[in-house]
Amino acid sequence: MAFFNFATPKKSNMSQLPPCPVCNSEYAYEMNNVLVCPECGNEWAAATTEDETAGALVVKDANGNILADGDSVVTIKTLPVKGSSQSIKAGTKVKNIRLVEGDHNIDCKIDGFGAMALKSEFVKKA
Repeated sequence: MAFFNFATPKKSNMSQLPPCPVCNSEYAYEMNNVLVCPECGNEWAAATTEDETAGALVVKDANGNILADGDSVVTIKTLPVKGSSQSIKAGTKVKNIRLVEGDHNIDCKIDGFGAMALKSEFVKKA
């Protein structure tokens, strides 16, 4: 009578690698200092791991799109401006935004108003 050893195999290095940032596949592997996803074919630098991206500021617009520095946005409602009798009309396009920490997380310049701070929940990506 033969006895078989059904011990659990050792986990490979794959479980220690971060998932693919595009398709979130857990089957990423390392090849020549680059991480590769076999499911979608995405390649990314091995140094760009969750530790570096965890501290990055993520700002989303009213539709859930992620905003970045330099993007253009459009206001989705009329916004009152403190200290002014004018307001920023809905549909106003704002170019070259800058993302900052805080409640008003978009710094920008609006023609006719100058430097402003906007909340991302009142804009959509253009």
